Amino acid sequence: MRDALLKRLLDPEALIVFDGAMGTMIYARGVFINQCYDELCVRAPDLIRGIHEEYVESGAEVIETNTFGANRVKLEQHGLVEEVSRINIAAARLARDAAGESVLVAGAVGPLGVRLEPYGSTSRDEARAIFAEQMHALKEGGADLFILETFSDLDELTQAIVAARQVDASMPVIAQVAINADGVTAYGATPEDIASTLDAAGADVIGLNCSVGPQTILEAIEKMAPLTTRKLSAQPNAGMPRDVGGRSMYMASPEYMASYARHLVVAGAKVVGGCCGTTPAHIREISEGVRPLAPRSGRTSRATVAHVVADKRAEGVAPVSFAERSRWAARLTAGAFVTSVELVPPRGVDATKLLSDAALLREAGVDAINVPDGPRAQSRMGAVLASLLIEQNAHIETVTHYCCRDRNLLGMLSDLLGASAVGLRNLLLITGDPPKMGPYPSATAVFDIDSIGLTNLVSQLNRGLDPGGNAIGEPTRFVIGVGVNPAALDHENERRRFEWKVEAGAEYAITQPVFDAQQLEQFLRSVESLHVPVVAGIWPLVSVRNAEFLANEVPGVAVPDEVIARMRRANAVSREHAVQEGIAIAREMLERVRPMVAGVQVSAPFGKAELALEVFAGVLEWQGTQPVL
Repeated sequence: MRDALLKRLLDPEALIVFDGAMGTMIYARGVFINQCYDELCVRAPDLIRGIHEEYVESGAEVIETNTFGANRVKLEQHGLVEEVSRINIAAARLARDAAGESVLVAGAVGPLGVRLEPYGSTSRDEARAIFAEQMHALKEGGADLFILETFSDLDELTQAIVAARQVDASMPVIAQVAINADGVTAYGATPEDIASTLDAAGADVIGLNCSVGPQTILEAIEKMAPLTTRKLSAQPNAGMPRDVGGRSMYMASPEYMASYARHLVVAGAKVVGGCCGTTPAHIREISEGVRPLAPRSGRTSRATVAHVVADKRAEGVAPVSFAERSRWAARLTAGAFVTSVELVPPRGVDATKLLSDAALLREAGVDAINVPDGPRAQSRMGAVLASLLIEQNAHIETVTHYCCRDRNLLGMLSDLLGASAVGLRNLLLITGDPPKMGPYPSATAVFDIDSIGLTNLVSQLNRGLDPGGNAIGEPTRFVIGVGVNPAALDHENERRRFEWKVEAGAEYAITQPVFDAQQLEQFLRSVESLHVPVVAGIWPLVSVRNAEFLANEVPGVAVPDEVIARMRRANAVSREHAVQEGIAIAREMLERVRPMVAGVQVSAPFGKAELALEVFAGVLEWQGTQPVL
């Protein structure tokens, strides 16, 4: 019976009905989401087996294991990283018990929950190894096939397909992508992109699941069907969730889902089922509703697919010349010693002081104002809008810090397109401090991608492409800067990460505050082959407590004992003397590093721009009033 079902699964015209949601059913039984649902296969096996049995009784021909998040990356969040094999084997055996010989078991594999290179630090080799670990266990537990579902990143899904083939090339593979309400993935991939990429990747069945209801899935399937000879699958949510009495409820009825299942089959999908919000009642209606439908034919050849894809994919354009993008870039290109001062945006809405300080620095000949983005997880005016205020009112260029902490990939893309449209050019791309460092430790950090991934994203925008490789029209003209830390405890890792940032498109770097010139010199020697201009961060200390705080509580900053000792002696005289000693130390550091670097970024202690200017004594080259931006 199972062999016959496997043949039907691979038959391009045969209909197959999958089961529905597992998480929805678990939640309905009173298990709240603060638990690891995958671990229930070990901790509450009767609960999971019972759900499987309900789906078998409802007419499902394939049931999925309760292992969507059972990879080592996601299990590590629950302290279960050593339980990968145990959980997946147990899950497959539970499903096998419920399925018997009349129903197939699909080993469910979801995304890793981390970004792959070039938008994250996880390599493709690492991703494949993690997927393979889970799949080996699912196969050992009795899975008949693999279902790779709810992926947004087509590259990650491709790695999962490769891993599945490495584990057992004879086991069927279903690859499914999640799209948003606008019909594209979080990475901007269209249904046409999905069809072409997964067709080329070699999955036996390709399709869509989760995120949206059946109507959006139907529209996407209609676009995919003419472009692939692969069998298509569709497992939509039961509509979009609504908040009802504090619970997320899916409102699409079993009858509604069944009617759209019929539409999906007519459109070309031959594997149908449900995702979030669907229950055995939905699957029963779907199963009864699609059986009478006749096969659909007339799909195009794979050669046609290749032709359409070749026509559709954008190749990008050459970026605008680096020196032409901004005054900051032009000075770096010319080898001039660039100068900037970091001014922290206000806590409230009054930017008067920020603008007056920026104007003062412009008149003094400073090249640019560095605008940090929520430093140390503090709540302040956004760096993009603060930079816009400075450029429009103080008429001096900004270096806008932009971090990955507070926005998902779509939010970052939106911000960056807007920043380009209003004329902001100089960026410093950073990962960002975690919320626990700030006054709102319970705030949620996003970190969809890290600074390496963000550098790749901006580099793509400079070529006129979005993260999905789709043309955006006129390219952005960003000057791409990144942060580096010469005082990192793991020097080799920091050097390697900087190398990756340069490969991703970094064009200059700004260091963490430097208090040890020899340490900086050693770091610069280690990265000199990258030929990227480095701007040194200079931090004027204001007290011994300030020095001790930086040394002990700010990640990535190293303050030598002799510097702390100098500040302690100065503090013993007076507070004012300590401020002047901090400025003297900063001025000495500037003079020592000046021959090594392309410029300096000086922080304004106490938010006082005039103190930063004291550090620049004898250094600033008078540039005259900068042209109106």
